[in-house]
Amino acid sequence: MSTLRLSEVEEAPEPVTADLFRSVFRDHAARVVVVTAAGRPAPVGFTATSLASVSLDPPMVSLAVARSASAWRTVSRSSRIGVHLLARDQEGLATTFATSGIDRFAEVSWRPAPGGEPLIDGCAAYLCCRVVQHVTAGDHVIVLARVTEARISRSGSPLVYHDGAYASVGAAADESPTPITSRSRRR
Repeated sequence: MSTLRLSEVEEAPEPVTADLFRSVFRDHAARVVVVTAAGRPAPVGFTATSLASVSLDPPMVSLAVARSASAWRTVSRSSRIGVHLLARDQEGLATTFATSGIDRFAEVSWRPAPGGEPLIDGCAAYLCCRVVQHVTAGDHVIVLARVTEARISRSGSPLVYHDGAYASVGAAADESPTPITSRSRRR
């Protein structure tokens, strides 16, 4: 085991500024998702790139929400959320749910899931989730949620966010439905 001596470490490291931190993560490609929650008088949703798989047994995910986000107040009170994984052709949907001050559901086809969370039609995949815990993390809150239903609606290239723009990876999206659901495996 090697040990670094203090003389080998930069003596006065520069602070990690918000601009530096943001620049580092501009180079980190991440899948784009839309997170939704039922609200009164209307549902809420936001675009995120912080989705992570946490556990297989039970199936759990995490995502981060800014406490300053317009959707946070509703999400903080919701016991259920929908997580929608976007395909390469859904940049418009990602932009809609990333835009402040608009009715994000006005032009979107959606329906309530059995648990009440809004499910957006046409996404590559979705997860219905029961919120398990909120963990405060700086100016964000990490939402830990147990996946209660999952569905892959179509295969193809995912929409990713990289270097400040939407992009995709892999071959062109196959628009034909290839439904796989967690319900069909519960026999």
